[in-house]
Amino acid sequence: MSSKLQVAERAVNAKDTEFQQVLRHLRRNRMAMAGVAILFVFLLGAIFAPLLTTFDPTRPDFGNAFQKPSATHIFGTDELGRDVFARILYGSQISLLIGLISVSIGLILGVPVGALSGYYGGKLDLIVQRLIDIMIAFPGILLAIVIVTMLGTGVENVMIATGVASIPTYTRLVRGSVLAVKELRFVAAAKVLGISDLRIIVRHILPNCMGPIVVQSTFQVATAILWAAGLGFLGLGAQPPDPEWGAMLSKGREFIRTAHHLTTFPGLAILLMVLGFNLLGDGLRDALDPKSRKFR
Repeated sequence: MSSKLQVAERAVNAKDTEFQQVLRHLRRNRMAMAGVAILFVFLLGAIFAPLLTTFDPTRPDFGNAFQKPSATHIFGTDELGRDVFARILYGSQISLLIGLISVSIGLILGVPVGALSGYYGGKLDLIVQRLIDIMIAFPGILLAIVIVTMLGTGVENVMIATGVASIPTYTRLVRGSVLAVKELRFVAAAKVLGISDLRIIVRHILPNCMGPIVVQSTFQVATAILWAAGLGFLGLGAQPPDPEWGAMLSKGREFIRTAHHLTTFPGLAILLMVLGFNLLGDGLRDALDPKSRKFR
């Protein structure tokens, strides 16, 4: 009994050590830490927006329209007199929500399909991959536009569209990882012991595929935010008066010569948030790669 406890303790310590190595490597990556810092600022802004500004992001104040950046309105005001800084803060809530929900949709639908396709192979794999090929034939943003056009405009439909458009990415990624892992000896041993296929996939194969999934999810959040901004710019995303960054860019371009701050600050917000997720994704990719850690 004691020997089993010792084996279990060693397994736990090994996992803790691996996690500590990943975390240590990530901390040493300055670019990844810069990405974390950027995202932390946006997260704080989204959570504490009501405390950081007293202005209503949707309430017009026509007497203060087109105000330049100042001590009162640090990012200026738009054509309806609304504070741009307040709209940026509240817009970060929308962008983060779109990114997280759309990635969740891609994970929930794409990971199981990719796992089953890679594990069983045969006709199931053939059918799934042909369907994925059809989806991949459309560029992601174009597929999202088609879905939004069918469902209608609005934040909820943008989440669904960007989530569905990310399914092929997750399906292909998980399928490739499962094809590699299922050939390892511990999977063969589990089959010999009579463990069910579902338990093998959930308990033994997918945990060994989490590294690529986590990294891809980080990049996919950035992609979803960018797509959502593009849809908002085209008028297919969040509708007025919601403070969505893409819609703010679209409206601000009408006044870019006389009030460039209406496009400058929303554009910088999109740029920085996408950059933050990409830097974090690059750092996670290196930290989760044992070969990369050897050279650090």
